[in-house]
Amino acid sequence: MPLSLTVQQLIAPWLNINDSVGELVVTQLELDSRRVTPGTTFVAIKGHATDGRQFIDSALSQGANAVIAEACSEKPHGLVEFRCHRDNDAIAIIYIDDLSRLLSELAGRLYAHHNNQLIGVTGTNGKTTITQLIAQWLELVGQRAAVMGTTGNGFLNDLQPAENTTGNAVEVQSTIAALAELGAQYTALEISSHGLVQDRVKALAFAAGVFTNLSRDHLDYHGTMEEYAEAKFALFNQHQCQHAIINVDDAVGQNWTTRLDNAIAVSLLPESERAVCDTPTVWANQVTYSEQGIAITFDGHFGSGHLSVPLIGEFNASNVMLAMTTLLALGIDKQALINTAPQLEPVLGRMELFMAQGKAKVVVDYAHTPDALEKALLALRVHCEGQLWAIFGCGGDRDKGKRPMMAEIGERLADNVILSDDNPRSEDPAEIVQDMLAGMAHPQQAIVEHQRFSALQHALNHASEQDIILLAGKGHEDYQVLADKTVHYSDRESAQQLLGLLS
Repeated sequence: MPLSLTVQQLIAPWLNINDSVGELVVTQLELDSRRVTPGTTFVAIKGHATDGRQFIDSALSQGANAVIAEACSEKPHGLVEFRCHRDNDAIAIIYIDDLSRLLSELAGRLYAHHNNQLIGVTGTNGKTTITQLIAQWLELVGQRAAVMGTTGNGFLNDLQPAENTTGNAVEVQSTIAALAELGAQYTALEISSHGLVQDRVKALAFAAGVFTNLSRDHLDYHGTMEEYAEAKFALFNQHQCQHAIINVDDAVGQNWTTRLDNAIAVSLLPESERAVCDTPTVWANQVTYSEQGIAITFDGHFGSGHLSVPLIGEFNASNVMLAMTTLLALGIDKQALINTAPQLEPVLGRMELFMAQGKAKVVVDYAHTPDALEKALLALRVHCEGQLWAIFGCGGDRDKGKRPMMAEIGERLADNVILSDDNPRSEDPAEIVQDMLAGMAHPQQAIVEHQRFSALQHALNHASEQDIILLAGKGHEDYQVLADKTVHYSDRESAQQLLGLLS
C-alpha cells in the first residue's frame, strides 16, 4: 500500500492539473468533515442524505490540506478554486464530475495496493454467519482472515464497531488496506443491497462472490422485489467477481445461474430432488440434525466428503455448504476443511444457544425478516422436545408490509407468541404491534409485552425445561433505537442474566 500519492496521481483518470496543486501530497481521504485532521484530504460528495459540499469550510477549519468536491452547474468539472482559512492559507478545492460514483475507484487508487483477497457475500439472510464461518475456517487451516460487516470490522477476536453493514466507499477501501497491513490474507465482506446501489464497493476486485438467498426486506428503499433482486445481482454482473457461489435452493439463485458464466451452484438437495442444472454444482446427499449439530455428506464439483459442524438448523447447513464451496473454489484443501469443521463455532447472536439447568433453552437470533423468522422457528422445531416460544417485534420507520407477515409466521410455527419491541425509532410501539396483530388468525392469544427483558422473563417463568424460547430480531446488537434516544439493551445479556449465567 503506498503511503501517499500526489493529487495529480490520485485524480489522473479524470483530470490533469499541471501546477503546484497537482503536486500536493495525499495520505488520507475523509468524507466526514468532523474526522478531518491536519493533512487530511477532504472529499465532498452529494450523498443520499447530506451534501458534503456544505461542510467544506468545516473541513478546512479542521486542517484539510485540499478538497476534492463533486462538480455541479455552478462549480463545473475541472474548476480549481482557492478558499482561505486560518492564517490566510489558500486551500485548493478541485471539482470533478460524478464524484460520488467514482469514489470507490478514487479511494482504491490510494488504498488498494495490497494482496488481501476479497470475498463478497450478499443476500437477505446469512451474510454475517457465512463471512464469519469463512474467516473461522481460514484461520483454522492456517490463513489470516478478517471480516467486514454487521458485527464489526477486523479479525474475529478483535472486531471494531461498524456503523453500517457496508461502509462508505472510502471506509471500505481504507479498512481493507489497514487489515492487509495487519496481516489479513483474506477479508470476507457483507455486501448490502444499499452498498451495491450506492457504489460503495464498485472498484473492488472479488476473488469470490456468494449469494445466500432473497426474501422480503428493504422494500421501503428498493420499492419492489425485482429491484431488490437486481441490486443484489449487481455484485456478480457489474463488479469484478472471479467465482460466483450461488445458492440454487433459492429460486432467485437458480435463475441467476443461467445468467452467469462463472457460477458454482450449491444445494442441500441431492441430484434426484432438484432441478437440472448445467452449472458446476456442490450438493448434499444427506443432512442429519441432532443436538450436537449438523452432519453433511456432500458430493459434486470438488469431489465428495463428510462434514460435522456444531451448529443448529437447516439454514446453517446451507451456510456451511456455501462457505465450504467458496473456500474450495479459492483452492483451500478439502480435507483440511473437513478435518477442522468440528471446530467451527456459532456466530455471535446468530442462533446462539443459552442454557441453564432446570430452565428452558433460550436462543438469540438476528432474524428480523419473515423468511429469517420462519427458518429460525423451523430449525428449532427439530430440536424442541417441549413447546416452542417466539419473542419478536418489527422495526419502526421501515417496511410495514412485513409486520403482519412475521406475526402470521410466529403464530403458525410457534406454540406461544410474545410480541415485543424491536427498534421502534420514531413510530409508536403500540401501532407497530397493531400492524403485527392484524396478521394473526387469533390475535387474542398473543401476549404483548413491549419491554424485551420482561417478555423473556415472562416466557422463562411460564416455560418448562423442555421448551425452547427464540428471542429474535436483535441478535448481536447491544442497543435499542427509540424515538428520542438510543439506549443500551442486549438480548444476549437478558438471556444470560435471567438464566443466571452472569457472574
